[in-house]
Amino acid sequence: MCGRFALTATPEVLVELLGLLKVEGFPARFNIAPTQPILVVIATERPEPGSNLPERKALLARWGFTPGWVKDPRSFPLLINARAETVADKAAFRGAMRHRRILVPASGFYEWHRPPRGSRGASQAYWIRPKEGGIVAFAGLMETWSSADGSEVDTAAILTTSANRAVSHVHDRMPVVIQPQDFTRWLDCRRQEPREVADLMVPAAEELFEAIPVSDRVNKVGNMGPELQEEVTPAAGAALETEDPSGDGCGQLSLF
Repeated sequence: MCGRFALTATPEVLVELLGLLKVEGFPARFNIAPTQPILVVIATERPEPGSNLPERKALLARWGFTPGWVKDPRSFPLLINARAETVADKAAFRGAMRHRRILVPASGFYEWHRPPRGSRGASQAYWIRPKEGGIVAFAGLMETWSSADGSEVDTAAILTTSANRAVSHVHDRMPVVIQPQDFTRWLDCRRQEPREVADLMVPAAEELFEAIPVSDRVNKVGNMGPELQEEVTPAAGAALETEDPSGDGCGQLSLF
């Protein structure tokens, strides 16, 4: 799964990599958590001048996918991830997979290696980042949820797949990464049906990421500085703060 990630790139870097016309200024975010707004990229219907390709636009969406048929999001499970292997068949995601595929830019993500049940070992947090630096684009889905009073909220989930060898020693799942040469195909929901982009939903290349052990400060949503990504020596039996790093507990910014 992917329960925390970071985006610290400048707007200029995002514009260049993602082929955007512009991105509004925003602060570096070192500890993005579920229910918070995340930056996503969509393909609009209006083509760029002289091109038949759709224009790409960045917007904010709530991290926590809510299908349009849900009446009360507060009573619905928080869907922050969708499994690539089954996403095209699941009722919650089927429509979005066909019509509303997105990119989620990230500087990297956090994952936790948890000891076997019954073991006395402690969980260890890892910052998993591109070896060469820069940013990557996770595959995602978006849905606009409408309330009874007519208000709307854009919501999103990140697709996950089996972890590659660089990540599997930490966790058995990882986000799906879309390569720049495949951005247009992934976002083109008008011409590319889910079966035609299934080949993109695979583990990232072995050499893309490296896993850096970091302190358990990342477990707390309120900790948001660059020190979260500083490498530490894993300490066996180290105590962790008790907040669930993938939950939607107090302190997270909710758009509902």
